[in-house]
Amino acid sequence: MSADPYRIDSHKLLFHPRRVADWLEGRPTAPIYMEISPSGSCNHRCAFCGLDFMGYKKRLLPTELLLKRQGEMAALGLRSVMYAGEGEPFLHPDMPAIARSAREDGLDVAFTTNASRFTRKILEDTLPACTWVKASVNAGTRETYARVHGVKPAEFTKVLENLRMAADIKRQRNLDVTLGLQTILLPENAAEMESLALFSREAGLDYFVVKPYSQHPQGLSKSYEAVRYEELEAMAGKLEALATPEFSVIFRRESMARWNNADKSYPRCLATPFWSYLDSGGGVWGCSVHLGDERFLHGNILSETMEEIWFGERRASSLSFVSRELDATGCRTNCRMEMVNRYLHELSHPGGHVNFI
Repeated sequence: MSADPYRIDSHKLLFHPRRVADWLEGRPTAPIYMEISPSGSCNHRCAFCGLDFMGYKKRLLPTELLLKRQGEMAALGLRSVMYAGEGEPFLHPDMPAIARSAREDGLDVAFTTNASRFTRKILEDTLPACTWVKASVNAGTRETYARVHGVKPAEFTKVLENLRMAADIKRQRNLDVTLGLQTILLPENAAEMESLALFSREAGLDYFVVKPYSQHPQGLSKSYEAVRYEELEAMAGKLEALATPEFSVIFRRESMARWNNADKSYPRCLATPFWSYLDSGGGVWGCSVHLGDERFLHGNILSETMEEIWFGERRASSLSFVSRELDATGCRTNCRMEMVNRYLHELSHPGGHVNFI
């Protein structure tokens, strides 16, 4: 089994050749993937939060409208949604129903969550609709967790119990959902990685990911902007030795190297046609790094249909600006579309002898 069977440290756009062909030919296309922020508020105050500049606004996407727009998205060609964004998705009271409806519309459904709001009922109502659920747990002890997540130490115990419960429900109901735990490697938690990996395996999760920190250009917190990742092979080897045929350990070496080197091998962002971001106020954006910059705003679901937003002049103008004028070398290192951009840049700027396959 691959050390990274989910291609977390790579990309998956190569599995969508028809969409890529449309892009190469200049044909308009709907995104393949959308990140949705059902809730603007969050019950944690993580020291590394990349979207702290959004202000954790107490706003929720209107349920009925969101259900309608999700149906429109699926009909236009969207393939997947991941609920996360600037807040904790499970603070939305209708989250299970929203996820189920997306699945019924034919969308693959995923979550990135702090897992603190799970109850048995929420999990039983939500997990059957999901392709994967990833919990962000950034420490291996109560004390470190409290400091990093900005919560009381008891929250750590609660979250771990919730993840055990999720794994138990998956096993009991034989659900086809992948459960993972992701942690950002920080100076405070480096010594706790092995215990966190062991918990993930013993709890019955499917994978454990260690990733580097990434500074959001608009982020208010600068606590870790100078962190560097060096001499990590001993840690990586020890963690990867914990993998089994049923449990993957994914240590994101390549991402850490890119962070160390601030490596950008492409001058333009070419990935924006393939993904989209929906904020908790209804705004649809071409990039979550540039939230608030009107040049990246494609429309708002409160007043426009998805067809009007994705195939309207505003998105077309935004995509043209990003691909032709935006200097991507100043963008966020290790942004979500990093590897997609590398792939698209090489595809649109091939080297010599490419026909000698």
